[in-house]
Amino acid sequence: MEGQVSFDFTGKRVLVTGGTRGIGRAAVEAFLAAGAHVAVNGRTEGSTAKAIALLGIKAVAAPGDVASAEQCRAVIAMAVRDLGGLDVLVNCAGIARGGPVESVTETVWDDTLDTNLKGTFFCTQAALPHLRASKGNVVNLASDAGLIGEVGLTVYCASKGGVVNLTRALALELAPDVRINCVCPGYVDTDMVRRDVIDASADPKATEAALAASAPLNRIAGPEEIATAILYLASEQARFMTGSALQIDGGTTAGHPRSGA
Repeated sequence: MEGQVSFDFTGKRVLVTGGTRGIGRAAVEAFLAAGAHVAVNGRTEGSTAKAIALLGIKAVAAPGDVASAEQCRAVIAMAVRDLGGLDVLVNCAGIARGGPVESVTETVWDDTLDTNLKGTFFCTQAALPHLRASKGNVVNLASDAGLIGEVGLTVYCASKGGVVNLTRALALELAPDVRINCVCPGYVDTDMVRRDVIDASADPKATEAALAASAPLNRIAGPEEIATAILYLASEQARFMTGSALQIDGGTTAGHPRSGA
């Protein structure tokens, strides 16, 4: 990718959950370009196979819905079987459901927490024996919404706040054998943001402008920018980092917006 920072993952074995689209797909492409052997997880066999075919590069398929602890274990088992072990786990699978508090149903709560938080925990748990053996590491996908609140995203904020503090707690428990960090992106130009936020609004152009304006840098990020941060945290360059929540948010969590006073 043009402008991509260079990392060397030659021979490293990497699993990216939610690797069929968005940030996950950008991470898969970046790891492959850096020489890694990569397992791609999507929710279904069909979506995973389609994503791998579109990559045009050999990758391992490890389909399964990480909202289920049983399937988390199956996804890890498939990846380890075909990769021959595991050096890096990227927990990227996630969903976002918005709306006012009054509209939140138990199904929305369960779906969001199961995918974003439970899936992150149980994939990590299942991967631990293999990561301990390789002295590997984990990179979790949190969000700026895991560090600050956002109107209309109550459940998502709860799930991503859980990912941030889960990362910190696991870092303490797993050190010094396994490092674990998370990235906290702001709005990113992915198909999910396009479909569920921008295009679903009454005025997509105005909504896109509002998302950009919510960050002091006045734009939304590209998926490859988040992928670069993921590779950094997974790399030897970050070998003294664990328990970190790396903000890549254009300044949204830096503080209060400028006032007229």
